[in-house]
Amino acid sequence: MKDKLQFYINGSWVDSESTEKIEVINPANEELIGHVSAGTKGDIDKAVNAASQAFLTFQHTSKEERIELLNNIITEYENRYDDFVQTITEEMGAPLWLSEKAQASTGIKNIHETLDALKDYQFEKPEGDYILIKEPIGVIGMITPWNWPMNQITTKVSAALAAGCTMVLKPSEISPYCAMLLAEVFDKAGVPDGVFNVVNGYGPTVGAALSEHPDVAMMSFTGSTRAGIAVAQASAVSVKRVHQELGGKSSNIILDDVADIEKSVKGGAGHCFLNSGQSCNAPTKMLVSAKNYDKAVEVAVQTANSTTVGDPQGEFRIGPIANKAQYEKILRMIEIGIEEGASLVAGGVEKPEGYEKGYYVKPTVFADVTNDMTIAKEEIFGPVLSIIKYDSEDEAIEIANDTEYGLAGYVQGEPEHAKAVARKIRAGQVIINGGARGTGAPFGGYKSSGNGREHGIHGLEECLETKAVIAP
Repeated sequence: MKDKLQFYINGSWVDSESTEKIEVINPANEELIGHVSAGTKGDIDKAVNAASQAFLTFQHTSKEERIELLNNIITEYENRYDDFVQTITEEMGAPLWLSEKAQASTGIKNIHETLDALKDYQFEKPEGDYILIKEPIGVIGMITPWNWPMNQITTKVSAALAAGCTMVLKPSEISPYCAMLLAEVFDKAGVPDGVFNVVNGYGPTVGAALSEHPDVAMMSFTGSTRAGIAVAQASAVSVKRVHQELGGKSSNIILDDVADIEKSVKGGAGHCFLNSGQSCNAPTKMLVSAKNYDKAVEVAVQTANSTTVGDPQGEFRIGPIANKAQYEKILRMIEIGIEEGASLVAGGVEKPEGYEKGYYVKPTVFADVTNDMTIAKEEIFGPVLSIIKYDSEDEAIEIANDTEYGLAGYVQGEPEHAKAVARKIRAGQVIINGGARGTGAPFGGYKSSGNGREHGIHGLEECLETKAVIAP
C-alpha cells in the first residue's frame, strides 16, 4: 500500500488537517494503489501563507540564481527519471514506452524550454521615455489534470520559478503521486522553503479555496471547460489573473493535394488514439473530401484494428483510460454516436479480449458523421475518431471552426496550400503535415479552450506583471 498522506508545505512534509482519504486506483486492474489526504481550506491557507512569505525574498533573486536552480532541478529530475516513468504508468495507465519516451520526458523538455527563455529574457529595459520592468506577479495557484501530469505541472512550475514567483500546486487526485515525487526533486535541488508547495484534494474544496484566496495573485488551471469556469468565477472575487488551458475538439483537414492519403490518415488516426485519446489537442475529427472519403475510412479502420490495447506494463500501443468516470463517459459517448446514426466501423463498447478488469477502450472509428452529432461537437477524451465528409475546402474550414473550442487544428496537404488553410483555422496551434510542436512554441486556445499561453517565453510572461517607471 502506497499511502502518502502528508503535504509538502514550506519545505517540509506536514500532516493534513483532514482525516479523509482519497483512494488512488490503478486503472489497468482496478486495484487500490494507496491513499492521499483530502486537503482542506486550512491546508490551503497554510500553503498560501508559506508561499506568500517565501515570495518576499524569492522575488528578488537574480536571473543567474534562478538559472542555477532550474539546472539543479533538471539534474535531480534525471536522477529520479525511472521513478517518474513507473509512477505515471501505475497511477494513470500510460504504457511504459509512452511514459518513458513522452510522459516523463516532457518534464525535462519543458524545464529546458523555460531555461532557454530565461537566459535571454530582459526583465528591465528602456522603452521610449520610460523604463519597462517585468516583475513576478506573486503567489500562483496551480490546478493540473491527470492525462499528461508531468507535462502540465512542469510547464507551469518552471515558468513560475523563472519569473521569480512562488506557488501552491493542487495536482489531480487521480494522479497525485508524480506531483509528490516532483516535490522530492525540488527539495533535493535546493528550491527555497515555501517557493513550491503541494496540497492534494478535491477541486470543489481545495481548488475552490485556492482560487478564491485573496493572497493568490494568479490561478493557472488546466482541465475541463466546466471546471475552468468555476475557477474563473471563484477567482473573480479577488480580481486575480486567471490562465486557463481547457477542452478541445480539434479537426484534422486532409486536403485533396495531400502527398500520401494513406500515410496522412494513418498518422492522424494514430495521433487521435495516442495516450488512449486522453489529450485535449487530439485530432478527433478527420475531415476528408468526397473524393478520398472511402479510402480514408478504410485506412482509419485498419489503423484502429492494428492498434494494440492492453496492460501498460506490457508491449501495447495504448493502455487503459485513467479512471472509471472517464471510462464510463467514453462508453456512453460511443453509444450516443450509434444512436444518432453514425456508422461504427471499428471498436465499440466491448473491452479487448482477455480483459475483464481495467478501464480499457478499443480504438473506435465512426464514419458517416455529421457536424451536428454529439460525437462531433463534444469532447470525448478517449480513443474515438469521427470521420466527416466535406464537399469543398471552404466547407471543411467552416466545419473546423464550427465549434465552441479552439485549442488546436491540423491540416495535411501541399505545404504552402496547407499553411494558407491553417491561417483560416480559429485555434491557438495548427499542425501542418504531422509536424511536431516546435521548441518553445506557445500552447493555448481560443474561445472555450481558454486564455493565455504556456511554454517558453510565452509561459514565462504569463507569470509577470508590467511596470512602467517614468522619471523627469
